[in-house]
Order: sequence, then structure tokens, then C-alpha cells
Amino acid sequence: MHNFNFFAEKPFSSYRKSDTALIVLVFLLWGIGMVTLYFCSSGYAQRVWGNPFHFVQRQLISSLIGFAFMMFFACFNLENFRRVLPVLVLGTLVVCVLVFIPGLGLESKGARRWLKIPYFSTFQPSEAVKFSMVLYLANQFDKQEKLSDEEKSVLPAFLGLVVFTGIIFAQQDFSTGMFVFVIGLMLFFVTGAKLSWFIPFAGLGFPAAALMILLKPYRVNRLVGFFAQDDYQQTFNYQVNNAKKAIMDGGFWGQGIGIGLKKISSVPEIQTDYIFAGWTEAMGFLGVVLYVVILAMFAWRVFKTCMYCGNRFASIAAFGFGALIVSQSLLNIAVVGGVLPSTGIPLPFFSSGGSSLIFTLAMCGVIINASGIEKHDELEILSGEYA
Repeated sequence: MHNFNFFAEKPFSSYRKSDTALIVLVFLLWGIGMVTLYFCSSGYAQRVWGNPFHFVQRQLISSLIGFAFMMFFACFNLENFRRVLPVLVLGTLVVCVLVFIPGLGLESKGARRWLKIPYFSTFQPSEAVKFSMVLYLANQFDKQEKLSDEEKSVLPAFLGLVVFTGIIFAQQDFSTGMFVFVIGLMLFFVTGAKLSWFIPFAGLGFPAAALMILLKPYRVNRLVGFFAQDDYQQTFNYQVNNAKKAIMDGGFWGQGIGIGLKKISSVPEIQTDYIFAGWTEAMGFLGVVLYVVILAMFAWRVFKTCMYCGNRFASIAAFGFGALIVSQSLLNIAVVGGVLPSTGIPLPFFSSGGSSLIFTLAMCGVIINASGIEKHDELEILSGEYA
């Protein structure tokens, strides 16, 4: 009978140490995010909840859960984890379906995206979809690599991606669904899918996306507001215009932390998707540069991990999670700065929201695990093309 071990079956000496710089960067991003959340949300939390630490306390609870997951996935034998991956995928889909059950799911503005968790808070299943989707695709692409050229196919991976994104679209979360789909296509590209495969998708995908936007008035309003940013300042563009004012008020040096930032209170729910405006007003242009440098260093360590990891499944998963965290961060910054239309995508490590933080830290755990797998010659993620 096979002896199933949670942790690495090889002697510890055959594994290199996990990337210390990567771990430090994760804690640094988390720490900056917590400080930013406090000075952005304390005034609002005091007025509404009578407790300036309301959002910080909730975020700390989520952090404890997230760091527990990070430690688990950093130590877990990923090859053994693949055996229970079908359970994770099925469980994720089941949880996504639960949001449509009255009494369990929460509805807001016609969308069902959250589950009630008694005595705690809410849970957003789409964050779990991001995690499961990357692992599912990494597993499929690793299996495809071991098949002959005649047997290789993108169909199983593509059908899985369609199911994952389709259930998010059903929750009326267009932005997250599109983001997940693009990250999935990115994994197809780096693992060797033929470029010609993307042509028919583009011919069908773009018109379908346009139709989904036109079917919802609030999505049309976001586009109208984006292309007419000087107009609708009290309606469509109220949040983004106030965020841009807060950014400009930060100047080069910033106004500093804890001095009662004037514009932060005028940005609705700044503790969520527009929290980067608060960081910029407090820290100025130098703060933006600092954040971008830290994010770039994080991306570099992740990329290095992917190139030198001795396990293809772990390498692809690490790339997917790294691309997801970095791309989502850049997307959020672009929205806050008015470069892209509003999406509702949170800023990893910063935005208030337990589901996002928990799964972001879990993703980091997988990346840290991959960084510690024994070093071989450079492992190319790019490989043989798939039909």
C-alpha cells in the first residue's frame, strides 16, 4: 500500500531553502497594506462603527487565516496535493453555486457574489475560483507535456477555464470573470498553445464581451464615464474624480500619514478598490515609486522561481499566481488613476476584504513552496505546442 505523506518525501537536504527575499517581500506588501488600510479607513470606521480599528481588526483576522494557509501550502508536498485537486475544484464550483440559494447568498445591486458566514463576515467565492483555476490549468498543462504530439490537446484545459469563468459571469461579476479568463489565456500562451488557436477565440470572444457590457446599464455607464471623465462628476465619475484629486494632492512628498487626510473621506469606500488613492495622497509620488519597486522585485523573484523550479506543475502554478497578483495590482492602480474604466478589482494586500487577502496569501504559499524545490537546470515553461 502506498504511503501517503503530506510533506516532501525526499530528505530535507535535497531541497534548497525557500526564497528568503520573496518571503520578505510578501510580508512587506502585507505590512504596508495594513498601515494604509488603517489611515484610510479609521475616520469612516469611527463615524459608522464607532471603532477606528473596525476594518483593521477584520483584516487581521483574515490575515491569520491567510498566513496559516500560506504556511500550509509552503510546506505541503505539491505532488501529493495534485491527488486531491479534483476535490478542491469540485468544492469551489459547489461554493459558487451556493450564492444563488436564498438565505445563503447575498444579493447587492442585482448581483450575487457573496456567501453569509455566521458570526464572522462574508465570503466571495470568485476569489477561490482564481486559486483553483490556476492549479487546475497547471495540472492539465503538466499532464499534456507527458503525452505524445498526437494526444496533446487544449480542450480539457479550455473547457475547465470556460466553466470557471462562466460561473463568475453568472454572479454578474463581469470584471472578475474577464480577468480570470485573461490570466487563463496567459497560461495557455506561456505553456505552448499555438498562436493560431487564439484567432477564432478573438473573433467570437470580443463580440460576446461587448454584448455582455451592453446588456447591463451600469457597465455602459462605466464606459461612458471613462470616455467623458470631465463630465458626470457627481454621478458616474464621482469616485474616480475624487480619487484623482487625492492623488494630485499627494504631490511629490505626500501629505504624510495620520494628519487627517482631507480628500480621503470624500472617496466613497476608499478602504476597498480605491485604497491606492489614500496611499498616494499620504506618501506622494515617492510612495508610488516605492510601491512599484517592491511589486517589480516581487515579480522578479516569482519569475526566477518559475525558471529554476525543478517541478513543472509547481513552476506553472507559481507563474500563474505571480501573474495574477502582479496583473491585478497594476490593473487596480490603472483604474484608480483613471487610465482604465472602473472594474471593481481589489488591490492585493491592501484592499479591505478577507476573501481576497486569504487567497492572495495562499497563492504566495504555493510560490514559496516552488522556490524551495530542488534546483535543476533552467526549466522552460514554454514547451511543445499543443494542437
